[in-house]
Amino acid sequence: MTDNIARPVSVKLDPDTRARLDLLAQSRRRTPHWMMREAVAQYLEREEKREAFRQDTLKAWEQFQATGLHATAEEADAWLAQLAEGHDVPPPECHR
Repeated sequence: MTDNIARPVSVKLDPDTRARLDLLAQSRRRTPHWMMREAVAQYLEREEKREAFRQDTLKAWEQFQATGLHATAEEADAWLAQLAEGHDVPPPECHR
């Protein structure tokens, strides 16, 4: 079981990075601590989404290799163009 107690972590920053952090924190009326927590949270969110996309891509590639089913780029482009024009059309059928 994990607890919800925040635990300190040490991060060593070079003097230039620390000065930039302090200046930005001051201009945003935030503490450097708040800025670092926000930066880490945003980084994790972005990288978790990137990893989920990568995993979905790998699964799709494995499925394609197993079945050979696919839609061509032209079919996908035509479908996306229809959606962009406001038409509610189903995606193209997968085929070999």
